[in-house]
Amino acid sequence: MKFWQGGKKQNSAKNYNNRINFTIAIIFIFAAVILYRLYYLQIKEYDLFIVKADSQHLSSGILAPVRGKIFIQDGFDEKNSQLYPIATNKKFALLYAVPKDVKESVKVAEIFYIFFDKENTAEEVDEFLDKNNKDKLENDLRALEILPAEAREEKKIAINKKYEEYCKSPEYKEIRNIRREAEINLRKDVIMEKYLQKLNKKNDPYEPIQKKVDEDELKNIYISLLGDKGKNLSPDKLIIKEDNIFEQNSETDAVKIIIDGIGFVMRNYRFYPENNIGSQMIGFVSIAGDEDRGQYGLEGFFDNELYGEFGSIKTGRGASGDLIIINEREYTKAINGNDIILTINRAIQYTVCQKLNSTALRHGADSGSIIIINPKTGAILAMCSWPDYDPNNFSNESDINIFNNPVIFEQYEPGSIFKGITMAAAIDQGKLEPDSTYDDKGSILIEGWPKPIKNSDYETHGGHGVTDMNEVLTQSLNTGAIFAMNKITPEVFAQYVKNFGFGEKTGIELETENFGNIGNLTANKIKPIDAATASFGQGISVTPLQMIMAYGAIANGGILMKPYLVKEILYADGTKIETQPQEIRRVISERASVLVSGMLVNVVDNGHTKRAAVKGYYVAGKTGTAQVPFKDKRGYSDKTIHTFVGFAPVEDPKFAMLVKLNDPKDATFAESTSAPLFSELAEFILDYYQVSKDR
Repeated sequence: MKFWQGGKKQNSAKNYNNRINFTIAIIFIFAAVILYRLYYLQIKEYDLFIVKADSQHLSSGILAPVRGKIFIQDGFDEKNSQLYPIATNKKFALLYAVPKDVKESVKVAEIFYIFFDKENTAEEVDEFLDKNNKDKLENDLRALEILPAEAREEKKIAINKKYEEYCKSPEYKEIRNIRREAEINLRKDVIMEKYLQKLNKKNDPYEPIQKKVDEDELKNIYISLLGDKGKNLSPDKLIIKEDNIFEQNSETDAVKIIIDGIGFVMRNYRFYPENNIGSQMIGFVSIAGDEDRGQYGLEGFFDNELYGEFGSIKTGRGASGDLIIINEREYTKAINGNDIILTINRAIQYTVCQKLNSTALRHGADSGSIIIINPKTGAILAMCSWPDYDPNNFSNESDINIFNNPVIFEQYEPGSIFKGITMAAAIDQGKLEPDSTYDDKGSILIEGWPKPIKNSDYETHGGHGVTDMNEVLTQSLNTGAIFAMNKITPEVFAQYVKNFGFGEKTGIELETENFGNIGNLTANKIKPIDAATASFGQGISVTPLQMIMAYGAIANGGILMKPYLVKEILYADGTKIETQPQEIRRVISERASVLVSGMLVNVVDNGHTKRAAVKGYYVAGKTGTAQVPFKDKRGYSDKTIHTFVGFAPVEDPKFAMLVKLNDPKDATFAESTSAPLFSELAEFILDYYQVSKDR
């Protein structure tokens, strides 16, 4: 072998070993990189990547609770009464447009106007025209303020009569119809333009059109949008399923109906089956994002109880995207809202609201309220105000004041109904009896006040001479109320006013309750004029609820009860809490209660309030025709508030009721407006509860 051949073999072996070593080094480095990467992913950055993995393979969601329902009593037997929902939940559609796909936008906008706006527009125009006429009439009547009281009243009656005759004339009706059509067309053009602005946004993938569309209306909208293709379609043949509408051709065959650029999604909305009935008491639910929150009334006061608690869910997903509910899964059940059962009686509530509506309209009143209680417990049987609103369509209202409940929110000077409170205080103090007398001159001068205070009949009757306390209430004499107040002193009188619950909230389960205002009776030194006017219900303000609870105390043997609307709360877990009647305090003795109740029966039997009587029953009550003070200056306007408050049967009262009408236009005194309405409703209630006659 040659020497150079041996050297070549040695070099080849050496090169071979170098390649092996290099390969091993590469493998080692690669393994080290992998190990480091595994360390980085699995240990150092574990939290980050587990979140990323979860986002790809886990589905998370919020589970919304179902809002609790509100029920009222449906039957006269409280223990065995059925329940009727006045606030519940119902599936409605949210109608939307995809503008780029919409064809014939003008036609579509016209259909939306017909279904969503036409009726409301006509109603709004009618209200607008009526208000214009009413404002003109009030301006004419305001010009009469310079006339003496008697002449002013005669002119007022004459102008009202002439106005009514003109409104019935053919000429007026023709002019009104022309104005009505023109105003409707103007408003329609504005609404149509708003729809077209939405439908013509061709780069916009989504435009909401209308919330809370019920299923029947939705079906008819789709039929109209189909045009000629929908002529032979009947809503009965259409079914809604999974946010789509299908035409049901047979039991097994259904064809999906597609409208280019129009779609909907179904969701739960709050629903009020009784519409306007008791709307200010109930309140409404508004939608803020994905949350439904209660506003005003019971919905606002009990929002947290009704709302419930959100749940959550986290579910694994497979490669196909299907849910893997048996794998990693976290689940917290939503807790539904609590149900609330009210003391309100459905039959009484419905009748009260209907009668209030028709009576207020008949007398041309600006507004009105009625509240009925069980004086022995404080339970509210009915609570209604007019004008009202439909909580299903609360967003249609332009004036948010309509949402306030006048029974607890409105503060007003009660007028002569307060004389019953003054008399109760004086009799309870033992300073007067029903047959106690004073010499009525018809007017009286108060220390520190330049003008005499007069009785309402002073101009026609003058003084009544020697008069007992029964006649003070029967004839509603201001001088007699002042006499009774002075017998116990202003300070003692003020304490009784506070004890009866005036000047403080009653604590009823409703939002926006007011205190009333008896500030001039709580001063360190009460002015004689303030005590004098307060004795007959002027210069102080109360709420209707405070007033009925005070009379309820007279009916209840002298014990003031706390008013309540909620009979019981039913929790999602099946437990419940019942409201127990709560005595606030004794305000007068039982003897005083009996005597004053008898005096109030005498008022109904022999006084100005005979039209409040109910045949076969002893009814106790008192009218009040209160002047309304000017808002921007001292003194009182020509506007009046007519109130009647009473209870029956007097020996075992089943109810106490307050009827209040604000500024009726066709009558001067409450004996012609509120008193007859009280009688109608009292007769209905006594018959409804099958109360035996007591006379």
